[in-house]
Amino acid sequence: MRRLIKFLHTMGAIGLMGSLAALVVLARLAPPPDSLSGYALIRGAMAEIAAWIVFPSLVLTLVPGFLAIAVTPAFHDAGWVWIKAATGLLIFAGGLHALAPIQDEARLSAEALAGGLDPATLTGISTGEVSTLWVLLAVSTVNVVLGVWRPRRIWSAGLEAATKRSEPVS
Repeated sequence: MRRLIKFLHTMGAIGLMGSLAALVVLARLAPPPDSLSGYALIRGAMAEIAAWIVFPSLVLTLVPGFLAIAVTPAFHDAGWVWIKAATGLLIFAGGLHALAPIQDEARLSAEALAGGLDPATLTGISTGEVSTLWVLLAVSTVNVVLGVWRPRRIWSAGLEAATKRSEPVS
């Protein structure tokens, strides 16, 4: 069971980071909204990647990750695990924050391409959108580093000090 959980967690992380990288590349290749057909095509591809790869990979990374914490007693006192869990939640929140504008702009650009919306209302790819994707990639990389190297010294001094303070004095 542990190997299955680890496998699913790893596959989710691979899918998540690969799809985030693909979104960054597509964002860089996207023409401005005044080239409507190309812009709508890229935005549609970005929305499909977000819906079919990013979100499922995010779930596939988080659920087995938290299951691993729950069923592995050695993880309960490991500081690196809790840092990884906290940054995993940040990636989840940031991922949802990044996916919403991608989906919205894809829908609006398709509507403008069909003639139901003025193309001037399209916002284009924002620097903030690309920056969010880069931050998600960076935090995901930190999580991989923590999972591979598993630093033993994180919080060890703090835990020892807290344990000494909480012992009753006789």
